[in-house]
Amino acid sequence: MIIVEEKTNSHSMNVPKLNLDEVRPHIVFDAGEGKVWLNEQRIMLFSQLALGKFRREVLETIGFERTKSFFLRLGYRLGKLDADLALTSKAESTVLEQFMTGPQLHALRGMVLPELTELNLEPSESFYASVTWHDSYEVELTQQEIGHLDSPGCWTLVGYASGYSSQVLKKEIYFQELTCRCCGDEQCIGIGKELKDWDNGEELKEYYSKDSLIDELNSLQSYVETLESGVREKDDMADIVGESKPFKQALNMVTKASDSRVSVLLLGETGVGKEVMARALHRSSERADKPFVAVNCAAIPPDLIESELFGVAKGAFTGASHSREGRFERANQGTIFLDEVVELSPRAQASLLRILQEHEFERVGDNQVRKVDVRVVAATNEDLSEAVSQGRFRADLYYRLSAFPVKIPSLRQRKEDIPLFVDFFLKKYQKMYNKKISGVSDKGMAALMSYEWPGNIRELENVVERALILTDAGGYIAVDLILGPTAKMPCEEQFHIDKDGSLVDDKNAAMVKGAKDLAAFALDNQMNLEELEVAILNQALERAGGKVSKAARLAGMTRPAFAYRLKKNGIDI
Repeated sequence: MIIVEEKTNSHSMNVPKLNLDEVRPHIVFDAGEGKVWLNEQRIMLFSQLALGKFRREVLETIGFERTKSFFLRLGYRLGKLDADLALTSKAESTVLEQFMTGPQLHALRGMVLPELTELNLEPSESFYASVTWHDSYEVELTQQEIGHLDSPGCWTLVGYASGYSSQVLKKEIYFQELTCRCCGDEQCIGIGKELKDWDNGEELKEYYSKDSLIDELNSLQSYVETLESGVREKDDMADIVGESKPFKQALNMVTKASDSRVSVLLLGETGVGKEVMARALHRSSERADKPFVAVNCAAIPPDLIESELFGVAKGAFTGASHSREGRFERANQGTIFLDEVVELSPRAQASLLRILQEHEFERVGDNQVRKVDVRVVAATNEDLSEAVSQGRFRADLYYRLSAFPVKIPSLRQRKEDIPLFVDFFLKKYQKMYNKKISGVSDKGMAALMSYEWPGNIRELENVVERALILTDAGGYIAVDLILGPTAKMPCEEQFHIDKDGSLVDDKNAAMVKGAKDLAAFALDNQMNLEELEVAILNQALERAGGKVSKAARLAGMTRPAFAYRLKKNGIDI
């Protein structure tokens, strides 16, 4: 940026100078995990040459206008992400400081060097900005792979400026390139204005709308899915979340059991979704239009479990003023799900065994035998064979229930499903709380993926709900809202970019912050001034590749002063 004199245009104002030092610390190279972070966004160092070849292929495949729209929308989304970063990291700053973070981040990403020449952020006036984009990467890749264009081609830069400005200022702002080196102009110059101030505003807005090609593909996909649903009339597993191999294996087992009469035993830790799987089994079976009754055996007192499951006859005990049917009668012709079946009392176990073997039972206090046709799905997070050896569970009942066991994997065994669950729960709770957010930050998602989840899916759901409540509308769920404010990403080694563009090891950089810490560090380690000076001079030379002028700049000295100190300390160059 440059400071502009107010003689050029009524829109002009003083624009702060671009200072990458403000945003450089936000980028971290995590050598331990092979990741690069821009605050909580995971970013990548991507080849301009590869992107240029891809852009040419897209252009040849879908045409100029659709390609332009594609890259405008790509830049727009990137700009919005960086705007969220600026609004979060500079929440207490002025609007101008927040806005100026955008050009800094744009330059830090290596996409372009923006130079704002005019800017108006007055709340009482319409937004206006003029920017010159120096060394645009889009110009270079266009020249390398596509050649001369008949119209401006810095689409991602334009989209980025539009998305960033709109998100920070909460206005509908669009940029257009007036001149562009892609089509032979001397400079790439863009103008940004509010939608209402553009004569072709609706045309601009259309570029950022979802491409009709996508609509066509979605319509075709919906048609195919409709045809497939007609072929698979009984495939009611579609709303089950999970694509991982361990989960698919369990789901396949349940699907094979759905059309049989066999009792199914679902095994797995607490919170893995055993009831969800039981409901899926019921919906995909011949009993789908009949009742599904779920019972948590651990939540019912032992002295009441029999009457709850099998019903009670009038006068069976004090307070039994009338006969009442139990859960098995309510589930007749359908499915009953017995969660934590290991908690059944001995008498209830005997009655359950009779139902499984003879399909009959008696209500508590009654001698009338009743027939029942119920599919039994049991579940436990304990080892039933161990309960049998301890005398807490009948061996014959165990053998009946375990005829078709299905192991539901824990969440840590199917971590690739975590993003699917997060998306599912976000949709659920955004609707419940009538609150729309942008999702989870990349670092937040990495934290979710690295956590071991002892409470499995139930714990993940609670975490997502809490984080959504605490996140501002339109924002991203940050890592500290997921695992607490002191949460840190596990890593072996991290690096930041130094002022000269070099990577600096955080382990060493974290030791000292500022001259005061440096002095304390030197004194604590019994370093004298001469040693410290020699170390600084040698380090500056090493980073500068032996170039004295560059080393002097790194050390904050003039070249003569730096050369004098080299000579004084006997350092040869």
